[in-house]
Amino acid sequence: MPSMTSPEKVIIMGAAGRDFHNFNTFFRDNEKYRVVAFTAAQIPNIDNRRYPPELAGRLYPEGIPILSEEKLEELIKENNVDLVVLAYSDLLSTKVIKIMNSVLAAGADFRILGPEHTMIKSSKPVIAVTASRTGAGKSTVSRKIASILKEYGLKVGVIRHPMPYGDLLQEAVQRFETMEDLERYKCTIEEREEYEQHINEGNIVYAGVDYQKILKLAEEESEMILWDGGNNDWPFIKPDLYVTVVDPLRPGHELDSFPGTVNVILADVVIVNKINAAKQEDVKTVIENVRKINSKAKIILARSEISVDKPELIRGKRVLVVEDGPTVTHGQLGYAAGYIAAKQYKAKEIIDPRPYAIGSLKETYVKYSHIENVLPAMGYGETQMKELESTINRTPADVVVLGTPSDISRYLNINKPVVRVFYELNDVSKPGLRDIILDFLHSHNLI
Repeated sequence: MPSMTSPEKVIIMGAAGRDFHNFNTFFRDNEKYRVVAFTAAQIPNIDNRRYPPELAGRLYPEGIPILSEEKLEELIKENNVDLVVLAYSDLLSTKVIKIMNSVLAAGADFRILGPEHTMIKSSKPVIAVTASRTGAGKSTVSRKIASILKEYGLKVGVIRHPMPYGDLLQEAVQRFETMEDLERYKCTIEEREEYEQHINEGNIVYAGVDYQKILKLAEEESEMILWDGGNNDWPFIKPDLYVTVVDPLRPGHELDSFPGTVNVILADVVIVNKINAAKQEDVKTVIENVRKINSKAKIILARSEISVDKPELIRGKRVLVVEDGPTVTHGQLGYAAGYIAAKQYKAKEIIDPRPYAIGSLKETYVKYSHIENVLPAMGYGETQMKELESTINRTPADVVVLGTPSDISRYLNINKPVVRVFYELNDVSKPGLRDIILDFLHSHNLI
């Protein structure tokens, strides 16, 4: 352990998001600690970089290395690390315990910084949308809330959970208003999946690395802040209304996911989504589980309504289904909206893409063996996007059913007709989401 005068040596475990935020809000300029490294997991090709000195502050004139999580135990011992901080999301509780055990056995203390240490207070009213697991349907909820707020003439700044996979300094503060902004920031498929639909609906999205500066910009341009969460992380901005989406296609995860269970406990509103796709007994189980840990939240039941732009191209055809990457990888769903749409619109056959996968996509199927015969839209950089394009084109299908929120056919050269899948939230409870939002606006004298 450190002496009374020397700072504690720290490693922050992350995935290019929460890790940087925790550093910025708690460790930057904190004389009690020295962060010797970030480690990176979940996302390909985000290690072997440096957190730049311009963002790291005066204590780190050379920046901070970002290394693979595979080197964690070695780094702890080589650097005599005192403390390891877990700072990424979408883990099951058993995985958190496994990480903690390995850290303790390597000789360091283990810590998770909680919401009160990491949330930033806004001068504007804040509604936050979070989830128990990635792929639960946060995006549809966020867009629904944004549309309700705009109906009442409110200017809404959508602050999105970070995805800084490129040049961190250039991505410190990002503002997305047009499709050209996606090109300007060289956005990956994963970023486009979250930003495109907001842009199409006229919402301005703010994201990046330094959320104190991002929040300041959004406050200058907005009357309200809408936090659009990533994975199942809790918000970076302290909410006045806390909304959590839970998924009955994965019953039980609302009780044993990290940090999704925290979101369920803290929620003012819990939306049980996809009730039209889930078994009724699973919907009932999820509601009972929510009530076990949060008796105060208002529970809303919602359908995730799926439609496609060209249904005639699916019926009777052999289709390749491309799904949102995070949902079917670390989100642990075997399939998602694209697969459901292919079944709903009577595809003759859903082609298994695994024999045609190349490069890192082959490795994805090995790492996430639960994935069924769908292709995850992995696109964390140009190389992986080319691999995705080649895999799609190699697969012997008549048509591609695109379950991704981003229209990847705009920037990949696909040699087959493409059908896009759309999904919208339709809440069926009374009072519903609109009623709760209106009560919130009245209570804050916004209408």
